[in-house]
Amino acid sequence: MAPHHHAYVWLGHGDVLVRPGDAHRRPGHPEFAAAQVMPLESADWLLKDASRVEATFAEPAEAADWYAGRLARHLDAFVGTYAPGPEPDEISRRLAARADVVGGWWVTGGRFLSVNLIACSPHGVRREYGCPARQPGPQIFVSPPGPGR
Repeated sequence: MAPHHHAYVWLGHGDVLVRPGDAHRRPGHPEFAAAQVMPLESADWLLKDASRVEATFAEPAEAADWYAGRLARHLDAFVGTYAPGPEPDEISRRLAARADVVGGWWVTGGRFLSVNLIACSPHGVRREYGCPARQPGPQIFVSPPGPGR
């Protein structure tokens, strides 16, 4: 499969993130595969079931638009002051370089929002990780190259 990025989102109560111990967020722990919480290392999303993938993108610009859209959905819920998120052009540049784009924000109700675009086939750091799209699970969309790209 050609290089691409998988999109993941986790929105959940912060208590799950900060409960005593974080073993459930590490591969190898019996709860890891089923845990709905985000993993500690961003590349470990690739070890989760393919059903956790929200979208898959071959084109950096499409992935950047998805990322910006996910942030826009939750902006009203952000708690505190945050530096502005990366601009779509910056996200596209990072993705074209085969990097991950990962963000996390506290939102209302003691919740945490994590929005991620994870490089795949192969991952830049965890080259041994397989593509979740090759695992059993629902079909996911892989955007074809667009005209002029």
